Amino acid sequence: MQLRINGEIRTFDAEPDTPLLWVLRDILDIKGPKFGCGVAACGACTVLVDGQPVRSCSYPVDGVEGEITTIEGISNGDTLHRVQEAWIEHQVPQCGYCQSGQILAAVALLGAVPEPTDEDIDLAMTNLCRCGTYPRIKAAIKTASGQGA
Repeated sequence: MQLRINGEIRTFDAEPDTPLLWVLRDILDIKGPKFGCGVAACGACTVLVDGQPVRSCSYPVDGVEGEITTIEGISNGDTLHRVQEAWIEHQVPQCGYCQSGQILAAVALLGAVPEPTDEDIDLAMTNLCRCGTYPRIKAAIKTASGQGA
Protein backbone atom coordinates (compact mmCIF):
# COMPACT_ATOMS: atom_id res chain seq x y z
CA MET A 1 0.00 0.00 0.00
CA GLN A 2 0.99 3.64 -0.42
CA LEU A 3 -0.05 6.79 1.40
CA ARG A 4 1.06 10.40 1.13
CA ILE A 5 2.04 11.42 4.66
CA ASN A 6 3.48 14.81 5.56
CA GLY A 7 4.32 15.46 1.93
CA GLU A 8 6.08 12.16 1.33
CA ILE A 9 4.87 8.97 -0.35
CA ARG A 10 5.25 6.07 2.07
CA THR A 11 4.99 2.42 1.01
CA PHE A 12 4.14 -0.32 3.51
CA ASP A 13 2.45 -3.69 3.97
CA ALA A 14 -0.70 -3.88 6.08
CA GLU A 15 -4.08 -5.56 6.09
CA PRO A 16 -6.70 -3.26 4.50
CA ASP A 17 -8.75 -3.02 7.70
CA THR A 18 -5.76 -2.07 9.88
CA PRO A 19 -6.50 1.19 11.69
CA LEU A 20 -4.52 4.11 10.27
CA LEU A 21 -3.12 4.80 13.76
CA TRP A 22 -1.33 1.44 13.85
CA VAL A 23 0.08 1.92 10.37
CA LEU A 24 1.43 5.33 11.37
CA ARG A 25 2.83 4.32 14.76
CA ASP A 26 3.83 0.68 14.42
CA ILE A 27 4.71 0.31 10.75
CA LEU A 28 5.90 3.78 9.72
CA ASP A 29 7.28 4.86 13.13
CA ILE A 30 5.37 8.16 13.20
CA LYS A 31 4.76 8.61 16.93
CA GLY A 32 2.85 11.94 17.08
CA PRO A 33 -0.64 10.42 16.97
CA LYS A 34 -1.40 8.70 20.27
CA PHE A 35 -3.63 5.79 21.25
CA GLY A 36 -6.19 6.92 23.80
CA CYS A 37 -9.44 5.01 23.62
CA GLY A 38 -9.57 2.95 20.42
CA VAL A 39 -13.18 3.97 19.68
CA ALA A 40 -12.69 7.45 18.18
CA ALA A 41 -14.02 9.19 21.30
CA CYS A 42 -11.02 10.98 22.82
CA GLY A 43 -9.16 12.41 19.82
CA ALA A 44 -5.60 11.66 20.94
CA CYS A 45 -5.14 9.88 17.60
CA THR A 46 -6.36 12.81 15.46
CA VAL A 47 -4.60 13.36 12.15
CA LEU A 48 -5.65 15.44 9.16
CA VAL A 49 -6.73 13.88 5.88
CA ASP A 50 -6.86 16.61 3.24
CA GLY A 51 -7.15 19.13 6.07
CA GLN A 52 -10.04 17.39 7.84
CA PRO A 53 -9.60 15.92 11.32
CA VAL A 54 -9.84 12.13 11.41
CA ARG A 55 -9.71 9.84 14.44
CA SER A 56 -7.10 7.44 13.13
CA CYS A 57 -7.65 4.71 15.75
CA SER A 58 -10.84 3.58 14.04
CA TYR A 59 -10.17 4.66 10.46
CA PRO A 60 -9.20 1.70 8.25
CA VAL A 61 -6.10 2.36 6.19
CA ASP A 62 -7.76 1.24 2.96
CA GLY A 63 -10.34 4.02 3.37
CA VAL A 64 -7.76 6.79 3.32
CA GLU A 65 -7.89 8.98 0.24
CA GLY A 66 -5.79 12.12 0.23
CA GLU A 67 -2.85 13.69 2.04
CA ILE A 68 -2.32 12.69 5.66
CA THR A 69 -0.82 15.28 7.98
CA THR A 70 0.39 14.39 11.45
CA ILE A 71 1.77 16.75 14.09
CA GLU A 72 5.21 16.09 12.62
CA GLY A 73 4.08 17.62 9.32
CA ILE A 74 2.51 20.94 10.30
CA SER A 75 5.63 22.99 10.93
CA ASN A 76 7.90 24.23 8.18
CA GLY A 77 11.50 23.31 8.98
CA ASP A 78 12.54 25.31 12.03
CA THR A 79 9.38 27.46 11.96
CA LEU A 80 6.51 26.33 14.16
CA HIS A 81 2.92 26.47 12.93
CA ARG A 82 1.03 29.49 14.34
CA VAL A 83 -1.12 27.12 16.42
CA GLN A 84 2.00 25.57 17.97
CA GLU A 85 3.33 29.06 18.76
CA ALA A 86 0.02 30.00 20.41
CA TRP A 87 0.05 26.72 22.37
CA ILE A 88 3.44 27.67 23.78
CA GLU A 89 2.41 31.27 24.47
CA HIS A 90 -0.64 30.13 26.47
CA GLN A 91 1.18 27.21 28.10
CA VAL A 92 -1.60 24.85 27.03
CA PRO A 93 -0.08 21.43 27.77
CA GLN A 94 0.01 19.88 31.20
CA CYS A 95 0.62 16.18 30.73
CA GLY A 96 0.75 16.71 26.95
CA TYR A 97 -0.72 13.37 25.92
CA CYS A 98 -3.66 14.82 23.96
CA GLN A 99 -1.81 17.77 22.51
CA SER A 100 -0.92 16.50 19.05
CA GLY A 101 -4.59 15.68 18.43
CA GLN A 102 -5.75 18.96 19.98
CA ILE A 103 -3.35 20.98 17.84
CA LEU A 104 -4.38 19.21 14.64
CA ALA A 105 -8.07 19.73 15.46
CA ALA A 106 -7.32 23.43 15.98
CA VAL A 107 -5.39 23.61 12.68
CA ALA A 108 -8.40 22.07 10.90
CA LEU A 109 -10.78 24.50 12.60
CA LEU A 110 -8.72 27.53 11.57
CA GLY A 111 -8.48 26.17 8.04
CA ALA A 112 -12.28 26.07 7.85
CA VAL A 113 -13.10 29.11 10.02
CA PRO A 114 -10.21 31.62 10.08
CA GLU A 115 -11.75 33.74 12.87
CA PRO A 116 -13.78 31.31 14.97
CA THR A 117 -16.24 32.40 17.62
CA ASP A 118 -16.31 30.75 21.02
CA GLU A 119 -19.23 28.67 19.76
CA ASP A 120 -17.25 27.59 16.68
CA ILE A 121 -14.41 26.49 18.94
CA ASP A 122 -16.73 24.63 21.29
CA LEU A 123 -18.36 22.78 18.38
CA ALA A 124 -15.12 21.88 16.61
CA MET A 125 -12.86 21.02 19.54
CA THR A 126 -14.32 17.70 20.66
CA ASN A 127 -11.01 16.12 21.67
CA LEU A 128 -10.77 15.28 25.35
CA CYS A 129 -8.17 16.72 27.70
CA ARG A 130 -8.00 14.92 31.01
CA CYS A 131 -6.00 17.79 32.49
CA GLY A 132 -8.82 20.23 31.70
CA THR A 133 -6.83 22.84 29.79
CA TYR A 134 -9.87 23.85 27.73
CA PRO A 135 -9.73 27.58 28.63
CA ARG A 136 -6.07 27.71 27.52
CA ILE A 137 -6.90 25.76 24.34
CA LYS A 138 -9.62 28.29 23.49
CA ALA A 139 -7.29 31.23 24.23
CA ALA A 140 -4.54 29.72 22.06
CA ILE A 141 -6.95 29.20 19.16
CA LYS A 142 -8.06 32.83 19.45
CA THR A 143 -4.44 33.98 19.44
CA ALA A 144 -3.57 31.77 16.47
CA SER A 145 -6.52 33.24 14.58
CA GLY A 146 -5.24 36.76 15.22
CA GLN A 147 -8.16 37.65 17.49
CA GLY A 148 -6.18 37.71 20.74
CA ALA A 149 -7.16 35.71 23.78
